[in-house]
Amino acid sequence: MLNQKEILSTIAMIDQQHLDIRTITMGISLLSCCDPDAKKACDKIYEKITRYAEKLVKTGEDIQHEFGIPIVNKRISVTPMALVAGASETEDYVPFAMALDRAAKTCGVNFIGGYSALVQKGMTLADEKLIRSIPEALDRTELVCSSINVGSTRAGINMDAVKLMGRIIKDTAARTADRDGLGCAKLVVFCNAVEDNPFMAGAFHGVGEAERVINVGVSGPG
Repeated sequence: MLNQKEILSTIAMIDQQHLDIRTITMGISLLSCCDPDAKKACDKIYEKITRYAEKLVKTGEDIQHEFGIPIVNKRISVTPMALVAGASETEDYVPFAMALDRAAKTCGVNFIGGYSALVQKGMTLADEKLIRSIPEALDRTELVCSSINVGSTRAGINMDAVKLMGRIIKDTAARTADRDGLGCAKLVVFCNAVEDNPFMAGAFHGVGEAERVINVGVSGPG
């Protein structure tokens, strides 16, 4: 049973110390969406995300109203796209980013993360295709976030990936210069990326995770 002091303390945290739920992020595995036909793969990606996350925003709003604590962001993270797109026979990965963007807009979330590749030890052909597509992908989408892991304590640093990402960052800034280089604000370059990361802009749904999960980020008072 809550006493008066605890209730007033909670109200003070919200009113004066900015206590909030910073984000609820649904992680979704897209491994089942792999397909040799890129268009079919994109259709599967859109369908699965919109089916799983259809009620994410509404549920967050309902919880916010019930408990009176703001939930600032509602987001989605997906399997690193290089792993999904690598099954498709295509040189152009931008449609995969656009499918993510469409799905995010349909669901009403703030951002979707996972246009990503993990290349700390080396790049596959799919990894390189995705990396080279980043400037155009972030230029043509609004809600998609991208991340690349280029090194780790165990594997060392992939200097080929570092060199390539230098060019990619510059190209992304140039392509989105009319929006203050916004593309770069949605792009993260990691070392020692964790297996699963629900935090934008570097979010992706780890391969060791369940089919779908909910991650909750709480901002401490102050």
